[in-house]
Order: sequence, then C-alpha cells, then structure tokens
Amino acid sequence: MATIAGSGSGLQLAADAPFEWPSGAFNDELATGSLSQWKRDADAVLKRFFDILIAASGLIVAAVPLIIAFAAIKLSSPGPVLYAQPRCGRGGRLFRCWKLRTMVADADRYLTERPQLRYAFEESWKFRADPRVTRAGSFLRRTSLDEIPQLWNVLRGEMSIVGPRPVVPAELLMMYGDDAPRLLSVLPGLTGLWQVQGRSALSYSERVRLDLSYVRTRSLLVDFLILSRTPGAVLTGKGAV
Repeated sequence: MATIAGSGSGLQLAADAPFEWPSGAFNDELATGSLSQWKRDADAVLKRFFDILIAASGLIVAAVPLIIAFAAIKLSSPGPVLYAQPRCGRGGRLFRCWKLRTMVADADRYLTERPQLRYAFEESWKFRADPRVTRAGSFLRRTSLDEIPQLWNVLRGEMSIVGPRPVVPAELLMMYGDDAPRLLSVLPGLTGLWQVQGRSALSYSERVRLDLSYVRTRSLLVDFLILSRTPGAVLTGKGAV
C-alpha cells in the first residue's frame, strides 16, 4: 500500500495556541493531552464502535436521498455520479475518498490546463466560486450531502466520523510540513473542528491549527461535542463552498 513519508523528523505542534473550547467543556487532563495509554485504547475501541454504528445507520437513512442525488447529478452534467480521490490516511496510507460528484467530469484537467487558476487554488485548496462546480453540485456542497459516500470509508476503517480533514498528498506536504506526521497519527474524519468552526471561511493556517489541536486533545467527549455542533454547521451552511 502506498504511503506518504513525513516531511520532518519531529512531531511538534504548530506554534499557534491550541483551540479553546468553552469553559468547562472538558477537564485539564484532556486539555493537556495527558490521558493514560489504557484510556486511549479504551477510547479507540469505543470510537470505532460508534463509527460503525453511525456510518451503517447513516447509509440506511440516506438511501433515498442518495438515489435522488444520483438522478440530479446525471441530469446536471455527463459523467459518473461518484468521485474518488486519493487522500492521506492514518500512517500515511493512501485511500480512495468517496464523494458525490459536484464538478464537471474533467475537473482535474480543467486546472491542469489553466496554470494561473491552479496556482490560486493551491493557495487555500478551495475556490470561493469554483467554475468547475455544477448546478446540482452547488446544492450538494452547500448542504454537505456530497460527503455522504464517505460513510463507506468510515465503515472500511479508512476514516472516522470525527477527525482532521482528509487531505491530498500534495496538500499535506505543502501545507503541514513538519507537522504532517502528527496529522497522520489519527484517522481523518467526516466532520471535525474545521467543519464546525467555519470551514472554507477560515484561513488555511487556521485549518491546520484546528486539525492539530484535535489530534492533541482528542477524546470521546471532544468527539461528542463536535458531533453536537455539526448539524448546526450543516444547516447554516457557514463557510460552505
């Protein structure tokens, strides 16, 4: 299986202060990341149980919306209804991250043929108004419905329900630098601090800080707090592009 090597030898956090949850959200032991190993192991087992439960339930509940979305994508533009892109998983292993297709079928080539657009894209790895997005895709992105297929990645153990954003190899090496090994120490997530704090409305350095803060303070309680904020973030569409 393909791997991505860390770009540095250390596992240091970014110099920015860690993300601050509201007072009393969790205790000092969690805030300092000093949980004992047995607690980490127990949390990992429970986290995987909840991942499977939520992902399986979500795919069943989303069956009808997915069928409607498939039809809308087909009517919106020619091409497949699903899109898979290599993303970096735990330990640097690459996996195929699935999404509903929201762009024209040759979206990657569109950027390759336009170097100026490619350069602008790589500054934040997002466009405010991406010319490649279809009409159906715009709605799917705004409502986050395009990410439903990632529940399959969660069932396969390639992702978790909560975690840092899954990134592409080039993004990892260019934007995370020496902190890449720390990011790759956990499974990427379907939702996380970045999603509930503003998504694409945030600067890239803020996204990196939030990802690394989650890795340092991760626990089941933090996951539940993030999950409790996710529906509101999705319904308001804040930062969605």
